[in-house]
Amino acid sequence: MLRGFLSLSRFSGISTSISSLGRMSVVANGTGAGAGQKRHYSNPFDAKVCKTLGNTGKKYYDITALGDPRVSELPYSIRVLLESAVRNCDGLSIQEKDVETILDWKKSSAQQKEIPFMPARVLLQDFTGVPAVVDLAAMRDAMKDLGGDPSAVNPLVPVDLVIDHSVQVDFSRSPDALEKNQKIEFQRNAERFAFLKWGATAFDNMLIVPPGSGIVHQVNLEYLARVVFDSNNVLYPDSLVGTDSHTTMIDGLGVVGWGVGGIEAEAVMLGQPISMVLPEVIGFELTGTLPERANATDLVLTVTKMLRKRGVVGKFVEFFGDGCANLSLADRATIANMSPEYGATMGFFPVDSQSIKYLSQTGRPKEKLDLVEGYLKAMGMFREAGSPPCVYTDTMKLDLSTVEPCMSGPKRPHDHVPLKDMKQDFLSCLESPVGFKGYNVPADKRADTVSFEYQGQKYELKHGSVVITAITSCTNTSNPSVMLGAGLVARKALAKGLKVQPYIKTSLSPGSKAVSEYLRLSGLDKDLEELGFYHAGYGCMTCIGNSGDLDPEVSDAITQKDLVVAAVLSGNRNFEGRVHPQTRANYLASPPLVVAHALAGRVDIDFDKEPVGTGKDGSPVFLKDIWPTLSEVQALEEKYIKGEMFSKIYETIRNGTDDWNSLQVPPGKLYAWDEQSTYIRNPPFFQDMTMEPPKVEDIKDAYCLLNVGHSITTDHISPAGNISKDSPAAEYLNSYGVERKDFNTYGARRGNFECMVRGTFANIRLINKMAPQSGPKTLHHPSGDLLPVWTVAERYASEGAPSIILAGAEYGSGSSRDWAAKGVQLQGVKAIIAESFERIHRSNLVGMGVLPLQFVDGQTGESLGLSGSERFSIAMKGGDFTPGELIEVKVSNGTSFKVKCRIDTDVEVVYFKHGGILQYVLRKLAKEKKA
Repeated sequence: MLRGFLSLSRFSGISTSISSLGRMSVVANGTGAGAGQKRHYSNPFDAKVCKTLGNTGKKYYDITALGDPRVSELPYSIRVLLESAVRNCDGLSIQEKDVETILDWKKSSAQQKEIPFMPARVLLQDFTGVPAVVDLAAMRDAMKDLGGDPSAVNPLVPVDLVIDHSVQVDFSRSPDALEKNQKIEFQRNAERFAFLKWGATAFDNMLIVPPGSGIVHQVNLEYLARVVFDSNNVLYPDSLVGTDSHTTMIDGLGVVGWGVGGIEAEAVMLGQPISMVLPEVIGFELTGTLPERANATDLVLTVTKMLRKRGVVGKFVEFFGDGCANLSLADRATIANMSPEYGATMGFFPVDSQSIKYLSQTGRPKEKLDLVEGYLKAMGMFREAGSPPCVYTDTMKLDLSTVEPCMSGPKRPHDHVPLKDMKQDFLSCLESPVGFKGYNVPADKRADTVSFEYQGQKYELKHGSVVITAITSCTNTSNPSVMLGAGLVARKALAKGLKVQPYIKTSLSPGSKAVSEYLRLSGLDKDLEELGFYHAGYGCMTCIGNSGDLDPEVSDAITQKDLVVAAVLSGNRNFEGRVHPQTRANYLASPPLVVAHALAGRVDIDFDKEPVGTGKDGSPVFLKDIWPTLSEVQALEEKYIKGEMFSKIYETIRNGTDDWNSLQVPPGKLYAWDEQSTYIRNPPFFQDMTMEPPKVEDIKDAYCLLNVGHSITTDHISPAGNISKDSPAAEYLNSYGVERKDFNTYGARRGNFECMVRGTFANIRLINKMAPQSGPKTLHHPSGDLLPVWTVAERYASEGAPSIILAGAEYGSGSSRDWAAKGVQLQGVKAIIAESFERIHRSNLVGMGVLPLQFVDGQTGESLGLSGSERFSIAMKGGDFTPGELIEVKVSNGTSFKVKCRIDTDVEVVYFKHGGILQYVLRKLAKEKKA
C-alpha cells in the first residue's frame, strides 16, 4: 500500500498543533522574527488551561478555565477560533494579544481587527488539488535553486484530497453509463491521476481518496470529519480550510471550515496561519417545523434569498433556535453547503445531540461519540437545552412552517422562485431585457417551436423545454430524505403510467456509495432507472458543468431558433454557461422536483393547475398525486439508513479500482517535468526567484483589458467546462497534437498554466462592455481590433504595457477558483477596480500579487464616465500600503478618482510585496533552512 492512502481509522489526527519551530512568523519586513534561530517558546496558557478530560488521560486546552465571563457569550463558531489561538499561542505566529482580540470579539469584529487562525487540516478536490500539488512540486524546484532543502516544502498539517471533479456525463440513460463514464475518465485523466499518486508518495501527510468514491464534501461529512481531533494524547476541535467554496458543508456537523483559494491553502499546508479579519456573526434563529410538502432544498433556497438580501459577505452565520432540533444533520449540511451562494464565510450549526446521532448513523464508533460529546461539553462547545444564549452582531429569524416548495433561477442561486410562480416567472424572463432575469426574446419569437426526429419519433422543443435533468451535487445527494423522496416520486409516477421523453438527458450522480446502497436496498434505484435516471458516476458532474454533450438532434433543434431551453438540477450553482452552453435557463431544485420536471418536460408549468402528464388510464396526473408523504420518506430512512452500511462502504474506500491501482507512479521527491505534457507543466510563478523580493513598481499607462458588469463569477473568469474548438486553448492543444475528443475540460487542465492562461475569460457568456456581443473577446487599444482576450493580453505583454480590469459589484463570486487569480496575473493584469469583491477571490488576487481596488461608495465606472478606452496610472508606493487606504487613480483623459485598497490586513501587505503568499512562504523557508 502506498504511503498516503487512507487508513480505516480517519478519526485520529496525524499531528497535534504545529510546533513553534514548524510555524512561520509574519512581520512587516517579510523575513520573520527569529528566522533560523533555534529558540523555544512556551505557551503562556499551558499552566492555566491545559487540563485532563475526566479519567481519559487526554489533555485539552479548556477555554472555560480562562475565567473570563466573555467566553460564555461568544458565538460557538468564535469559540473554536479562541481555542485554536489559546492552544497554538507561542509568542510568534500567535500571541497573547490575539487571544484577547478574540475574547473581545464584539468590539474587535466591529473594528475589523486581524487575527491568525491555524486550521487543523486542509481539504482538496482534484481540480484544485492538481494545481496545488503542481505548485508544491514547483516550490521544491525553486527551493533547490535558492540553495535550500527541497524536502522542507512539505505539508505540516493533514491534507485529504478526494478525486471527484473529473468524471463527466458522457453516457447516460443506460445501465452501463457508470462503467463507461469511469472508463473514459481514466483514459482522459491517467496522467493527472498518476501525478496525484506521486504527490501522495513524495509528500508526507497527504492522503488520496481515489476516483469513484464520492463527492469531496459528502465524503468529508460521512467519513473524513473528526469533529474532535484526538492526537498525541491531546484533544482539540476539528477545523479545516478547503480549496472548494462548498467546504462549508461540514459546518452543518459543527466543524468550522470554509473555502479558500488553492494559494492560501498551500500556505496553510506549509505551516502558515491564515490571517483573517475577525468576522461579525449573524445569528439566524429558526423556529417551528417544515410543512409536509417542503424539504431541505426549499429551505436552503429560501435562506439563500434572505441572506443575500441581508448582505453577509465576509461574515459568519450561526443558526440557533428551537427549529434547529427539527432539522436532521443532513438538512443542516444542505444549508451550510450553500454558504457561498448566500455570501457568508460559514453557515454554522453548533454540535448538539443531532450531530451525535448523525455520527452514529454514519458508523462512527461509540467510544468516539462519547469522547466528542464529553470534550465539547467540557469546553462549553456543545449546544443543549439551557445553554447560555450567545451574543451576536445581529439576528434574523425564519419560521420553518412558512417555507414553501421553490426553485432558484434562471441564472443565479439566490433568485428564488416559489414553485407556484414558476410559469409566470419564466414567461416574464422571456420578455424582460437581457439580465439576470431576462432574455429579451422578441414578442413574435416567444411562441417559436422546432420539430425534430429522435430515435425514429417526432418531438418538439420550445422556449422553456427541459433538455437536462440531473440529480446531482453534494448539496442534495447527501440528504437521504430528498433522495428517497425523488425515488418515491419516480415510483408513484410509474404506477400512474408516466414516462420521461427519451431526448431529455437524465442522470443520477450520487455523492457517495452510501446513497447507491440505500437506493438499492429500498428498490428505488430501479424506479429511477426506469425513468432514465441511471447512475452516471460518483462525482460533481452536472453540478460543475461536466454535463457532457446533448444529443446532436437536440442540440441542432435548439440552435435552429436559438431557443431558451432549460436544465433542472439539484445543484448549488446555475450561473450562465456553467451547466451547459446551450441551456440558457438553469434552475436549482430538490431531487423530487428534478424528477417532476423530467416528467413534465418543461419549466413553464403551474403544477397546482396543470398536470405533470397523462396517466395510463387517460386521466391527468398532477404533482400532488405522485408527491410522497413525510411519513413514507421517514419509514424508508429508518429502515435503510444504518451505521453498519457506512462502515462497510468506507472500509474499502482506500482500495480504488483496477484502473487506479495500475497507474504507474513516477519516483523521486522532485517531480520530473515533461515539456511535452499537456496536463502537468512547471508553472512560472517561482522561476528565477531571488532571495529578496523585487521592488513593487508603479502602474503606468495601463490599458483596460476588460470592462465588465456585476456578478462576474469565477466561472466567467476561468471556466471549468468544455474547451471550445475555436479557442486559444484549443489552438494550443492542437499544436501538441491533441485531438478535439481528447481536449477534456479546463478544470482537468489546471495543472498546465499554458492552457489555463489561454482559457482565462474564455466563457462564451462573458459580457464585456468593450465588445459588441457576449463572448470571450475584447478590444485591443489603440488598434481597435476585436480579438480573443488572451490575444489582446499577449499583445500588451509583448509591448511591455500593463493592464487593469474595470468591474461592477460581486466581482469573483462563485467557486474558490485560484486560476481566476492566477490567470489574470499571467495575462499581465496588475490591478482590478471593482464596486465590490467576493471574499475568496479578493484573497486569491492578493495571494497572486494582483491589487484589488474598490470604488468608493456612490462611485462606479459608469458614474465616472469610464469606457475602458482610457489608460490608467497608479502610484504603488513600493507596496507599502495601509489596509483599506484610499489610493488615487489617474486617467489619461486628465481626470482622477480615489479607490479603496482592498488589501485588508497587514499580513496581506507583506504577501503583496513579495509578489504573492507562496513567494513569501518560499523565501521564508529558504532563509530558515539556510540559517
